[in-house]
Amino acid sequence: MKNIKWVFVLFSLLALLSMFAIGISVGLRSVPGILASILLLIVVMGFGFKTKKKMRDKGLL
Repeated sequence: MKNIKWVFVLFSLLALLSMFAIGISVGLRSVPGILASILLLIVVMGFGFKTKKKMRDKGLL
């Protein structure tokens, strides 16, 4: 339990929620919702990878 990096858990949950939002938007046939959800997914995953690189460079991983 002590090796858990909670910031990455948060990023993964946000990415999962945005993937759910894509599916819901497809079901509702909402093009703006689909595009917003895809953009949110890209942003969240980008921040996650950026954070991972910074932590790896600092020797925290």
